[in-house]
Amino acid sequence: MRPLRGIRVADLSRVLAGPLCTMVLADLGAEVVKVERPGVGDETRSWGPPFVGQDAAYFLSVNRGKRSLELDLKAPEGAAAAKELILRSDVLVENFRPGTMARLGLDPEELGERHPGLVVCSITAMGEEADPRVAGYDLVMQAATGLMSLTGPAGGEPTKVGVALLDVVAGLYAAVGITAALRDRERTGRGTRVSVSLFDAGVAALVNQAANYLLGGEVPVPMGNAHPNIAPYEALSTPGGLLVLAAANDGLFVRACEVLGRPDLPSDARFARNADRVRNREALRGLLEEALAERPRDEWIGLLIEAGVPAAPVRDLAAVFGSDEGRATIQEIDDPVRGLLRLVRSPIRLDGVAESASRPPPALGTHEPDDP
Repeated sequence: MRPLRGIRVADLSRVLAGPLCTMVLADLGAEVVKVERPGVGDETRSWGPPFVGQDAAYFLSVNRGKRSLELDLKAPEGAAAAKELILRSDVLVENFRPGTMARLGLDPEELGERHPGLVVCSITAMGEEADPRVAGYDLVMQAATGLMSLTGPAGGEPTKVGVALLDVVAGLYAAVGITAALRDRERTGRGTRVSVSLFDAGVAALVNQAANYLLGGEVPVPMGNAHPNIAPYEALSTPGGLLVLAAANDGLFVRACEVLGRPDLPSDARFARNADRVRNREALRGLLEEALAERPRDEWIGLLIEAGVPAAPVRDLAAVFGSDEGRATIQEIDDPVRGLLRLVRSPIRLDGVAESASRPPPALGTHEPDDP
């Protein structure tokens, strides 16, 4: 029995942060009804190629386990149907620009007065009091939060992360906030307003880099695959490709040097402690890559792992999903509309069990307003 079974979610969100949040809730057992524009739906349905049938892989990646309800929220009858759905639900999730819900006649404050147990989650760009003209797109937030300024090759221009990471982080924070609000409702009987902005979530995701600036006073810059606080903790060149070596403490560094045939390096004053290695990372990288040139990459990885040193090849996605562990992340969903879908399953395991999707991503408009 999934922990959120019996919880209904009215999902008025679209694109990524909101849909990922509600997909997590669906994975945990909630019934999620996704409200979409008639004839068009969530814009990510068209964000392809690739497509499976009429829908882009992008849409399919974050909407499993839901139903779809077509409503024109700008029309009085559509807004009225949405209000009825919300008043029959436990949770409302929306990511409109601030003020839009009120203009549609779906003011969360009013809804909360009529349904005191309703948990309302709003996902915004910069916060509910911010300028509503600021668009909440991940690329915009990667720029605004400084994440791009930390990413990319050393000396190169700021670079976005290869996935919409801040949407993902904000969606996960929203799911955590909602589950906490549901738990609090059990105690008080009242719902809570949950608000997560992409900006706040993005700054929170900077973790050590934010603290490096706030406590150390230095503005971080792109460092390629190197780590600002640990060395060696980066990708190194070997015959056969890049190898990631994560010697995150002095003991691991000693063991790594023994494997690489350079047991003398930890006694070198430049490399004796992590702080020394961070200051002399360029010299250390050259010595390590010189040693790594003696064997193929996969042979080194086997030796390092055997010695208890964290190491891995830098893979592309074909290699990831071709591995045993990568194949284990895939679930096959029998979709009566699109055929068999291969998608990534939820990473959450409860009592050791990875839950499978309760239903495939919905075709547009498969739920009716008066459905239970």
